[in-house]
Amino acid sequence: MVAREYDFWLFDLDGTIVDADWGYTRDVFDEVGERLGYRFTDRQAELLWHGFYGPRNEMLTEWGLDPETFWSTFHDVEDPQVRAQNTFLHDDAADVADLDGPVGLVTHCQRFLADPVLDHLDIRDWFDTVLCCTDDTGWKPDPEPVRSVMADLGVAHNGHEGVLAGDGPSDVGAAWNAGLDAVHVERHDPHDRGHCVRADYRVNGFDELDL
Repeated sequence: MVAREYDFWLFDLDGTIVDADWGYTRDVFDEVGERLGYRFTDRQAELLWHGFYGPRNEMLTEWGLDPETFWSTFHDVEDPQVRAQNTFLHDDAADVADLDGPVGLVTHCQRFLADPVLDHLDIRDWFDTVLCCTDDTGWKPDPEPVRSVMADLGVAHNGHEGVLAGDGPSDVGAAWNAGLDAVHVERHDPHDRGHCVRADYRVNGFDELDL
C-alpha cells in the first residue's frame, strides 16, 4: 500500500495520531468517579477512553450510569491545557506531515480539547481541515462528518479516491459508509480489544505504510 494510490487522506486523532499518558487518563476517571459516586476500574477507564467495544453510551448504561451526566462531568473535569501537556505524538505518525494532496481530520475529540492538543504538538498545519464531531455533525460510523470534511477539501462527488485511517471500528465504519477505503491502526493488543477489527488495511503503525 502506498500513499500515491489515494488522492486524499482522512485521519482520526486520539489513538491514531496522538494518545494521552495513562496517568492522566487514570486521574481523570478518578475525579469523575468521585463526583459521580462511582469507582471506575482500570479496565472500564480503558474501554471508555479508547472505545474498544464501540458505542460508549451503551457501556455506561450497562454500568448504571446516565450517559448525559457522565459526559457533562467528564468534560467538566478535563482541563484542555493539562490534557495537551499529557498528550504525545505517535512516532510513526510523523510521516503524515509529508503527505501530498488534501488531508483532513475527523475526530470525536471535542473542539475545546482538540485545539490545545494540535497547537501544543504543533501539528495543526498537517491538516487542511479539522472536524470535531457533535450531535449536529453526526458521530462516526455515521458517514456525514466524513462527507462534510470531503466537501471542505473539495473532493466530494468528483471521482477522487480517498482513505480514512483510525484506531477504532467506528472509523472503519465511517470510511466504508462514506465510500472510502479504511486503514485500521491497531495501537493495542487485539486481546485487550476482545476482537479483531476488519478493514481494507490493518497495520500496527504508519511505518508499515509507504507515506
